[in-house]
Amino acid sequence: MARREQAREEAAFNRGDVGVDGAATEEEKDEAEVEKGKAREQLLRGRAYLGREFLTWLLWRSETGDALVEHDGTGVVVLFLGKVVLRGVAGDVTELSARGTLAPYSEQVRHSLDRGLLIAQGRLRLAHGEREYEVTLDAEFLDIRAAKLPALMTEEEDDQLSERLDLSEQLSAIVDALVQSFLVVRAGKTWSKQVVPAMKEWMRGEEKGADALAKASRARGRDARSARG
Repeated sequence: MARREQAREEAAFNRGDVGVDGAATEEEKDEAEVEKGKAREQLLRGRAYLGREFLTWLLWRSETGDALVEHDGTGVVVLFLGKVVLRGVAGDVTELSARGTLAPYSEQVRHSLDRGLLIAQGRLRLAHGEREYEVTLDAEFLDIRAAKLPALMTEEEDDQLSERLDLSEQLSAIVDALVQSFLVVRAGKTWSKQVVPAMKEWMRGEEKGADALAKASRARGRDARSARG
């Protein structure tokens, strides 16, 4: 028995659970702190779900090939590239990987969305005037996982560094503009009655989805004017 107890104590010490005096190395967490941690986790999960809604909405909107927002007076055209990751509410992951710029717009992806999955990560091309950015967005915190900036115009090393910083700031501002455009729609009165039904029709490949898209676009304009007013 003594040897077993000694072995348990040594194992606890090796794990860092106790110190040389045998006392616990970490104090028991306060109940309020535990509840605060749970609340934070729920908040982050809520943001992740909102981020997935954003990327799913963005895929739907980008299929038209039209500029979705304006930045510095120039429209931004969005195109999903190659690989997208879809997740359900419960956290199950389905990965869809295919070559070619139109893979995310495939029937397989749309049907998966119709079954309740949402886009958790995607690779996007953002065309802003003559400049093209490529960026991987993750829905958990809307993090930019990887980015490809437009070709640099300057030749001097110091000037190139300044240009890279400016392009990085422009990319961040473009993503922010897209998110803000979504939030206006998401918080608007038309989200449940018009936008979601139009997206569902698009997922199912129904012909009337195009008409619903036009109606939703007009509704977005009304929501945006209301937000500005």
